[in-house]
Amino acid sequence: MVNINNRALSMLSIAAKAGKVVSGGFMTERALQDGSACLVIIADDASDNTKKKFTDKSTYYHVPYRVAGDSQTLGKMIGKQNRTTVTVTDSGLAQQIINKLDCQ
Repeated sequence: MVNINNRALSMLSIAAKAGKVVSGGFMTERALQDGSACLVIIADDASDNTKKKFTDKSTYYHVPYRVAGDSQTLGKMIGKQNRTTVTVTDSGLAQQIINKLDCQ
């Protein structure tokens, strides 16, 4: 698990305000299938089945993913209720979030 830091949270919030985020299992799955997903963030407190499903799907579709934060924090940052998956659909924002998550 990667702890989600304030900079990554800020970038996720910016992506949400820009309309470049989809959330929840169904929408994440759809974004992976239609090619719009650039980064999948899976909450650390998601069930093992959810983690496996989205790590496998992300790998299959060659989309980077990170297990980071908890569902309450992820939801709060995008202005929603608890979310176990959040998908960034902008490649530039996705790369910035990956950079922030990876350099902790």
